[in-house]
Amino acid sequence: MALSSVSTTWVPATLSNKMNAMPQMMIMSTCSPNSINSAPSYNRLLSCSNSNSCSSEERFYERRSLLMAAGIFALSFIPSTSASAQVPGNYTAFVDKEDGYSYVYPSDWREFDFRAHDSAFKDRYLQLQNVRLSFIPTDKKDIHDLGPMEDVVRNLVNNIYAAPNQLAFIKDMQERSTDGKNYYTFEYQLTSPNFSVTRFTTVAIANGRFYTLTVGANERRWRRVRDKLKVVADSFKVVDI
Repeated sequence: MALSSVSTTWVPATLSNKMNAMPQMMIMSTCSPNSINSAPSYNRLLSCSNSNSCSSEERFYERRSLLMAAGIFALSFIPSTSASAQVPGNYTAFVDKEDGYSYVYPSDWREFDFRAHDSAFKDRYLQLQNVRLSFIPTDKKDIHDLGPMEDVVRNLVNNIYAAPNQLAFIKDMQERSTDGKNYYTFEYQLTSPNFSVTRFTTVAIANGRFYTLTVGANERRWRRVRDKLKVVADSFKVVDI
């Protein structure tokens, strides 16, 4: 696994589009603590269709239960030494073979419905401490097709994730390659007048989809939970379907 790291400095959020060649992504900024269940926006190039979504919350959770059961079943065929290496202690694996991705999350978190996302889990008591996964169509084949990591990350954080009233601070960015798939993982802080959140986001491209996994927490708790959440960000993998 190849790994590179780059640290950056404070950069203001801007609405200008710096990368005309890069496909646009869905907006996943959080303007207030109460907006956690609000639907993100989509741009004119890549929009997310809900036509194939479940017609009821019951069907959503039924499918998720089946996927988690399938993930546990699949892991049961992995030798114990390999399985323990893939799933750290106090974490649970989530495997979605149908949509081609997997990641781990803290075992004491519970699943919830984060609108316009394919899967999501959160802390039982802290609403902003959560992980969620979404994907949208793209004609790109690899994350490198979007451009250099520094340009891609700055564009996403400043123009997509940060709301107009938020300041964006990119703390770190890393690139890794696992099983022939490339990933960008970056740590950033979004500060608005009333609160601040810090997140890890990992992005990858596979199966004609741009995948985004985001895990974060309130900035006041970040020092205590950073390493725990980094495990989640680094565990994200995509597979061919």
